[in-house]
Amino acid sequence: MIISVRVWLRMIKLILIFLVLSFLFYKMMGWLDVMTFPSDKYGTPEGSAVKAFHHDELTQGEGDSIVERLKMFYWYGE
Repeated sequence: MIISVRVWLRMIKLILIFLVLSFLFYKMMGWLDVMTFPSDKYGTPEGSAVKAFHHDELTQGEGDSIVERLKMFYWYGE
């Protein structure tokens, strides 16, 4: 079996080009992700927007227990 150096060099060159282009594509997709999506999706809204969800730390603000709140959720769907 004859192994040609020219064929091996061509294969190594193609593999290197493929790896470099794959790496560049990966970096470009990461850059596109950073540019497209905000870094803090759950931050306080700006302008006239309002945040629709306010997380209480399971306090009993209105006198309702967890069980009562769960019953209301299943009954009214809220």
